[in-house]
Amino acid sequence: MRDLLAALGLVLVIEGLSLAAFPAAWQRAMRAILKAPEQPMRIAGLLAGIVGVAIVWLVRS
Repeated sequence: MRDLLAALGLVLVIEGLSLAAFPAAWQRAMRAILKAPEQPMRIAGLLAGIVGVAIVWLVRS
């Protein structure tokens, strides 16, 4: 559980710093996401999840 909380904290730090450093880029990205079709985003999300699980598995084994 401690590892999960540490990972969530790191995600918040990275996203918060990138949002603070590049707000205009985030706005452009959000506009592009709103225009994008759902299916490719769903596939990208699943692939990101699979890669994330693989990375955690490699690090923890």
